Amino acid sequence: MTDTFTLAHLSDPHLPPLPAARLRDLAGKRALGYINWIRNRHKYHRREVLDALVADMKTQRPDHVAVTGDLVNLALEAEFTPARAWLESVGTPQQVTVVPGNHDAYVRATRHHFGGTFEQYLRGDAGADGTRFPFVRRRGPLALIGVSSAVPTLPLMATGRLGRAQLDALDRELAALPPNDAFRVLLVHHPLQSTSRMKRLIDSKALRAVLKRHGVDLVLHGHDHIHSTMWIEGAGRQIPAVGVPSASALAHRHYPAAAYNLFSIARDGGKWHCVQTVRAIDADFRVKQIKQVALL
Repeated sequence: MTDTFTLAHLSDPHLPPLPAARLRDLAGKRALGYINWIRNRHKYHRREVLDALVADMKTQRPDHVAVTGDLVNLALEAEFTPARAWLESVGTPQQVTVVPGNHDAYVRATRHHFGGTFEQYLRGDAGADGTRFPFVRRRGPLALIGVSSAVPTLPLMATGRLGRAQLDALDRELAALPPNDAFRVLLVHHPLQSTSRMKRLIDSKALRAVLKRHGVDLVLHGHDHIHSTMWIEGAGRQIPAVGVPSASALAHRHYPAAAYNLFSIARDGGKWHCVQTVRAIDADFRVKQIKQVALL
């Protein structure tokens, strides 16, 4: 068996605290989001939770870290510089890969700020200037394929969409990545299946069709702020698609406390093995292992 490569996955840090907002910044959808933050979300998205989770993750010494979006909350211009500083504290662009979430493209006025701010963390190995999705980054035995489901939406909506051009490009990229060449990990913010009309990935059926043709070995996502594993039909076998709670959240209502996943990946002959370890924060802000399961 080859040496084990460890990939850490966290998502939806919703970096607190929210910076002071000017009145002119709070028109339309942002006004509702700001009210929701002041009344509710600030109570359970806590910086000390996020810091404790990241500190524990670093003690595990992962080989790479994937962050699947929602680094900011309202996509205010003042949110992006602190979010960049936080991501730099997690690791360098060589050590960390990120894709955007719907909150990172909350409104049209700042929808492109994420790409400009985090360009080095989502630049593919081809080295093209600017932000292009999908991108492919090779790290050890992994091929990390990043797509963007982040689009501005109407108030009260949190849907995502890849769009035809990105889906066609993903089809081509996966066709060029044979399964015996690398352990292929697809990074996307929205889950591939959802019962919520307000939060779903609109073109998930088309994305699943691409995965059925070409397959990947693992899909990582966020968005729902819960622990989840669903199985998606791939090329010859089922693909585990794994979601994770918000990295800054206290447990509240049906949402679990902040957690992250570690995936230990190794190859034995022609077969990949992947073991998932879940580490979560408790009421005393201690991070502990709560689950370990073999996915492949």
